[in-house]
Amino acid sequence: MVQRLKELRKKKNISQQQLADIIGVSQQSVNKYENHNVEPDISLLIELADFFGTSVDYLIGHSDINRKIEPVSPYDLNTDEAALIDTYRNLSAEEKESIHLIIKNYTAKK
Repeated sequence: MVQRLKELRKKKNISQQQLADIIGVSQQSVNKYENHNVEPDISLLIELADFFGTSVDYLIGHSDINRKIEPVSPYDLNTDEAALIDTYRNLSAEEKESIHLIIKNYTAKK
């Protein structure tokens, strides 16, 4: 179930024992989560997601978005504005930064 736990742990360069100490379980439990299809309870999944800065959906393989899901405030958007938002969300981090700089440049002139 926790398909990406091992990958995330290795990216942080921590051992199973270190992760176990952080989340308050045994090293054997972490091993079972990574290698034997043992499922942690939802509160532990949330704790793991918080520790790794990702979402439970990413941990269990339900999403490929490797970041916390940010709260979205509802706005009344027209069709053009909604299309811009959708396009923006599909940009890379570098592309988004370019857009931020362009907007900053335009608004600084006012």
